[in-house]
Amino acid sequence: MNPSIEAALKQAATQLTQSGSDSPHIDAAVLLCHVLDKPRSYLLTWPEKALTDAENTAFQALLARRQQGEPVAYIVGEREFWSLPLKVAPHTLIPRPDTERLVELALEKIPAGAAVLDLGTGTGAILLALASERPDCRFTGIDLRPEAAALAEENRQRLHYEHVRILCGSWFSPLPDDERFSVIVSNPPYIDETDPHLSQGDVRFEPRSALVAEEAGLADIRWICDHSRRFLNPEGWLLLEHGYQQGAAVREIFDTLGYQHVMTVQDYAGQDRVSLGCWSD
Repeated sequence: MNPSIEAALKQAATQLTQSGSDSPHIDAAVLLCHVLDKPRSYLLTWPEKALTDAENTAFQALLARRQQGEPVAYIVGEREFWSLPLKVAPHTLIPRPDTERLVELALEKIPAGAAVLDLGTGTGAILLALASERPDCRFTGIDLRPEAAALAEENRQRLHYEHVRILCGSWFSPLPDDERFSVIVSNPPYIDETDPHLSQGDVRFEPRSALVAEEAGLADIRWICDHSRRFLNPEGWLLLEHGYQQGAAVREIFDTLGYQHVMTVQDYAGQDRVSLGCWSD
């Protein structure tokens, strides 16, 4: 006899705890909702309902993948960011709540009718979050990997954001030389290749090219800061997410290149998360 929803969730949470999940109850609920194609409220409303053979088999298969450490977002193919349901895939980073701090800060800097650029857009999470709040502006997202750009475009189409365009190429390369932006944002690779966190948790499954940069994780940040000066309007802002130990180093890069009003802002855990500067040419 197949277990009830309540029993299946309880057993799954026990198994996920044993395999090292730091959110076993949430993981189990998300996976079962995906199998049942029901909202979380359904699990609470029908706890005694027995799973069918097909549902139980599918749930056990997804549970096994999670026990091997595969991120839930990759298993179900979706992650919420800024209240937007975004498709995700193993060739993109999984959007994280900390990155919403970058969105909040960028929204403070975007003037009316502005053009905004997101470098290394991945799923399009940052770009589409900004676009959801500012229909008066024009947004461009660029990613090096064709499969990532295609996924961002799919998310754009699902949200019907006609004021957003997705381009494929290396950083600024798809843009004409005379295009300018009032705000440029990026969550670039910033992890040192020797960082032990690369072999832990969900990060193990994410694309290394979107995580790791040379020069102790600062190479791409330095390149973006340097070349953004050509593409920013006067008094335009550059905002970059980075590691919690990189604030001072990133501010030094901004200062050395001539940016003004340089600062680092913490996330809600109190860790350095975003640095920004204004370009006055």
